[in-house]
Amino acid sequence: MEYLATLDWVLIGLYFLAIMGVAWWSAARKESTHASSAGYFLAGRDVGWFVVGAALFASNIGSEHLVGLAGTGFGSGVAVGQFEVLASLILLILGWLFVPFYIRSNVFTMPEFLEKRYSAGARWYLAVISIVGYVLTKISVTLYAGGIVYEVLVGGSFWTGALIIVLATGAYTVLGGLRAVLYTELMQMFMLVGGAVLVTLIGLGKLGGWGALQTSVEASFFDMWHPMTDPAFPWTGILFGAPILGVWYWCTDQFIVQRVLSAHGIDQARRGTIFGGYLKLLPLFIFVVPGIVARALSDSGQLVVEKADHALPAMIQGLLPAGIRGLVVAGFLAALMSSLAAVFNSCSTLITWDVYRKLRPEASEKQLVLVGKMSTAVLVVFGLAWIPFMQYISSQVYVYMQSVQAYISPPIAAVFLFGIFWRRVNSTGAMASLLTGFVLGMSRLVLELNKGSIESGAVQWFASINFLHFAILLFAICTAVLVVVSLLTPAQSDEELAGLTFATADAAAGEAEAGLPEPDPAWRRKDFWLSMGLIACVILVWLSFTG
Repeated sequence: MEYLATLDWVLIGLYFLAIMGVAWWSAARKESTHASSAGYFLAGRDVGWFVVGAALFASNIGSEHLVGLAGTGFGSGVAVGQFEVLASLILLILGWLFVPFYIRSNVFTMPEFLEKRYSAGARWYLAVISIVGYVLTKISVTLYAGGIVYEVLVGGSFWTGALIIVLATGAYTVLGGLRAVLYTELMQMFMLVGGAVLVTLIGLGKLGGWGALQTSVEASFFDMWHPMTDPAFPWTGILFGAPILGVWYWCTDQFIVQRVLSAHGIDQARRGTIFGGYLKLLPLFIFVVPGIVARALSDSGQLVVEKADHALPAMIQGLLPAGIRGLVVAGFLAALMSSLAAVFNSCSTLITWDVYRKLRPEASEKQLVLVGKMSTAVLVVFGLAWIPFMQYISSQVYVYMQSVQAYISPPIAAVFLFGIFWRRVNSTGAMASLLTGFVLGMSRLVLELNKGSIESGAVQWFASINFLHFAILLFAICTAVLVVVSLLTPAQSDEELAGLTFATADAAAGEAEAGLPEPDPAWRRKDFWLSMGLIACVILVWLSFTG
């Protein structure tokens, strides 16, 4: 197996130096803003749309893209790309529907918005669920993937790779706060996309072009629409279940939304989401398609792929020359680092703003920033302490740990969506819906882990139903609970809901209170046509990959 040459190591070293330089520059550029919590956690709320969009893309690209998308493309084709294409449309929902309410409410976190809309109980629920979820899933997943990438591509120790990634990422996250994270994510976006495009083009060239690829694998590999009975990607689950998970992830998760909250006004935030939507069309072509290329090369004997998840690493090792290989590895390490930095920063924001500040409301701005830095450092230490225990996690438990997020997201999506659209839903209904969803979601997780010992019947069906179909069912149940309980209990007053629902929105007052620039009608018209262009691109992709 051919690992990295000296030139590759030099380029990777230069990349790490550049990342630290960008982090230092971005932090020093507005050093005074770090004296305030808005400066440290939201980059002073003055970030432009290009950086917002690039950060949305870079923070999202993680292990499931570098390993999972190419691996699934290798095994079954383009259907897995539906999640990426749908994300483009969900980002439009974030920009046009949610962004005005988030920015006008002047919140730092999503739990804080839930408290304003519903109650302190809803805030505590979302804060605790998010923090635990980040620590147990996002941090561990990224560290695990980083170690694997380092081990497979570099030939070094798994532990060494995980250690380097967590220390380097933690250093600039603590140093510069969200501003450093955003600007390093901007740089990492270019590295990541450039590296993935290189792998794709070289792989296609080796195979003989797009036409040769289409004739080398089964026709079903290029069909994004699978039957309703498909165990992995049924079209009903894609159309009705995946958007529910998408609304939670892209529109209500602090991990993503914090980038939007840093924007300089609603116009910049909205255009950032549109730009991010265009970028989200890329993974289908730069991660999934390379997996299919690897399958074709493997079938023809031109590439050795030991298992599906090694599709992309095998292409990097087998097809790229020295120097280029180092740049591509640096790009993929960039993806893992940007994702990990986003987790560190978002989790420290939740710990500081939704836990420490709630318990110590008299805390000064300086204390809040200090707690934010200390929280990030603790998360880095936790990440290091977690590394030795990864070897005890079986592959099955590891996969199911990630599904926890899919099972808790429908109730969160329901309370956010209905909370903005309908002022009659109240705090009692929201808590009933969140707790119902939590109980049902965790029940599904436990039963799924033990479904081999469950006899046939309703319980077996509940444990085995496709997770996207389960998301539809759970969303419907949580919505019914939210509506029924709200109608049976007293409504919240218009004063409590001022600016938080469509019926009680006061745009001018919200803009003035938040100290933001007034939206520009001409800018809004351009965003409308850019959004229409994105929708057209999505439809074109769907039509192009329909069998």
